[in-house]
Amino acid sequence: MATKGNPGDNRTRSSVTIFIVVGLCCFFYLLGAWQRSGFGKGDSIALEVTKTGADCNIVPNLNFETHHGGDAKIDQSNKVKEFKPCSAKYTDYTPCHDQKRAMTFPRTDMIYRERHCPPQEQKLKCLIPAPKGYVTPFSWPKSRDYVPFANAPYKALTVEKAIQNWIQYEGNVFRFPGGGTQFPQGADAYIDQLASVIPIDNGTVRTALDTGCGVASWGAYLWKRNVVTMSFAPRDNHEAQVQFALERGVPAIVGVLGSIKLPYPSKAFDMAHCSRCLIPWGSNDGKYMMEVDRVLRPGGFWVLSGPPINWKNNYKSWQRPKEDLEEEQRNIEEAAKLLCWKKISEKGETAIWQKTSNPESCRGSEDAPGVTYCSDDPDDVWYKKMEKCVTPATSNADVEYKPFPERLNAIPPRIASGSVPGVSEDKYLEDNRQWKKHVNAYKKINSIIDSGRYRNIMDMNAGFGGFAAALESPKLWVMNVVPTLADNTLGVIYERGLIGIYHDWCEAFSTYPRTYDLIHANGLFTLYKDKCDFEDILIEMDRILRPEGAVILRDEVDVLMKVKNIAGAMRWDTKLMDHEDGPLIPEKILVAVKQYWVVGSNSTSSR
Repeated sequence: MATKGNPGDNRTRSSVTIFIVVGLCCFFYLLGAWQRSGFGKGDSIALEVTKTGADCNIVPNLNFETHHGGDAKIDQSNKVKEFKPCSAKYTDYTPCHDQKRAMTFPRTDMIYRERHCPPQEQKLKCLIPAPKGYVTPFSWPKSRDYVPFANAPYKALTVEKAIQNWIQYEGNVFRFPGGGTQFPQGADAYIDQLASVIPIDNGTVRTALDTGCGVASWGAYLWKRNVVTMSFAPRDNHEAQVQFALERGVPAIVGVLGSIKLPYPSKAFDMAHCSRCLIPWGSNDGKYMMEVDRVLRPGGFWVLSGPPINWKNNYKSWQRPKEDLEEEQRNIEEAAKLLCWKKISEKGETAIWQKTSNPESCRGSEDAPGVTYCSDDPDDVWYKKMEKCVTPATSNADVEYKPFPERLNAIPPRIASGSVPGVSEDKYLEDNRQWKKHVNAYKKINSIIDSGRYRNIMDMNAGFGGFAAALESPKLWVMNVVPTLADNTLGVIYERGLIGIYHDWCEAFSTYPRTYDLIHANGLFTLYKDKCDFEDILIEMDRILRPEGAVILRDEVDVLMKVKNIAGAMRWDTKLMDHEDGPLIPEKILVAVKQYWVVGSNSTSSR
């Protein structure tokens, strides 16, 4: 005879079931946190966790097809044809810094090393392949010191910079000892020397600019002191230096001080640095120093290490006439005086100047002799010619910036002073609250987003930097891009202690392929809907995204349906999800993972 079930037994079985489900979710989370550190064929485990983990952690009501299947009105007969891989010769292609195209431009003022993008008819319509043997980069901080050889297989710098400890080749990896041309004994000791003069360790100095950065060891070693450095160097005979920097997990772009203004707002950096960067500071009536002055905050520091500093003791070893070096240093000193920079230290081959907090106090008046003031908006810089003029001080020039990390969530001076049209303090704070909510939703979709799996992150339409602020962690950094079509908020981003750059997404970004682990964009495709082809933007995203990197797009549903249609032809695995507030919100989230593939992976190449 059957016996009647005991209710207590049912409760026990339910408890066991719940325990098993929770245990499986935790197991998949731990699997996602564990990665191969560069020795496998990509990071397939992370990919599976991104897919599988969603079953445990996904936000509810993600039934898009039920509520919005007919709203987008996509013509399925116009399904995008699959994009072919580009030829292997394009593995490290940088469209706006192409070497062959560069050589057709003048060498005056380094014009040939500036951005020169291909016209529409010459843009590639294929996918840039990863080199054979490409592997997932090491996690930070190991990536600071080691880069897999297969990811950037260029040995030239190991020979050219051998005695300066830039880079060494060891087996199947490159090792970066932390040396530089001016600090062959290591960046730590060099930074200690600077910190004896500059308040590097207390949060006062948070954002730094490294001009002519090499492999960016200065920025790499500043990171542990909570200083985030924007490094740049041209794509020149120092092969792959910026590529190495990004493979190491250090912020960097391809760029040069030439004839065009730097793509940063005024008063952006607490410190600027040149370590034998070969920039002719003493020429052009101090034009390049004037540009550094524009992006340097009042009270900020400029470090010059190498020629012509201490030329009397070094002109023979530098193999340069002492008369030339003497004139160069004299020109630098005169330009610094004009800019109201005070030299606060000179030791060995390193000199440090500090920009005064109130420049007008040293000049006496706006009509000071020898001073030509710039008349244009100092934040309007995209493709604008660099001028021989001094950026005038603003009404809030002497504002005191809070130390980092307090600076991150304080009201930025540009907001407090009403300098951003239509943005009140309340609106700014509400934006912060919204991005904390959005990022919490992203973490439920992809539970490894802040685990260290994604080091180099880009926000393609950054607004006030709310996405980056909500993600802030020593495990990652965010390149906050403010499109030239959007409201100019990049100055606010820097005032928060974050970094970023101006850019027009109708053109390629100034970076190498495969340099970002995760790309985020909010409203980007709506912004560019009538400006340029979605295909071109997505192909560029694919170029700069690492194999098995992730994408998170937030936009209107009809726009994301078009994007999803194109992405499906690009070897991306995609999933469209509801807004975190429910399925009736027309704004949706599209998440994607780029598949792992390399040169020769089962496809016919294009071009």
